[in-house]
Amino acid sequence: MRWTLPNILTVLRLAAAPLVPLMFFFLSRPFADFAALALFLVAAVTDWFDGYLARAWGQESRFGAAMDPIADKAMVIIAVVVITGYSGMNPWLILPATVILFREVFVSGLREFLGDKARLLKVTKLAKWKTTAQMVAIAVLFLGTGLNYYETGHPPLVGETSLPWSDNWSDLATQAGLALIWIAAVLTAITGWDYFAKARPFLRDDHGA
Repeated sequence: MRWTLPNILTVLRLAAAPLVPLMFFFLSRPFADFAALALFLVAAVTDWFDGYLARAWGQESRFGAAMDPIADKAMVIIAVVVITGYSGMNPWLILPATVILFREVFVSGLREFLGDKARLLKVTKLAKWKTTAQMVAIAVLFLGTGLNYYETGHPPLVGETSLPWSDNWSDLATQAGLALIWIAAVLTAITGWDYFAKARPFLRDDHGA
């Protein structure tokens, strides 16, 4: 591995993923929510920069190609788990979160099974939009949980219903975040099915016979 700037940014983003839940361990709320939001935003920005710089400077590497999607998945999965827990287990969040988590595990399993044929499951433009939608949704949801705790002093109640005409910023951010996470979940499901369709010929028992 060469310690180029793109690779360093990728490693830092990978290291930042487990720091998200640690914000809630060391900091009181809502400061933990806002610190997690800031950390997540910085990581999301580096996700764009490391790929851009690697291509612009001719510093693309096998290490970067392997670690970049892992860092993305780690950041998204850990953040989704944290938000689901601190949102009062909102059922409107649990369903899209489940779709996202299932797809990431499913596609990772397909890649592992296919081995050197996993290059057939290369990242598509829609998959990149999926990752962008996930990160934007998570950032907005972190903002919503932080504002809610700041305004009310407690997390949302289980099953609490937020109305579209709510007159506070926390409800507005939460509603926007939920809408975005559902959009991200739909894109996630579509890309998961696309990868499965590409892998199906290699899953048949008579393949290569």
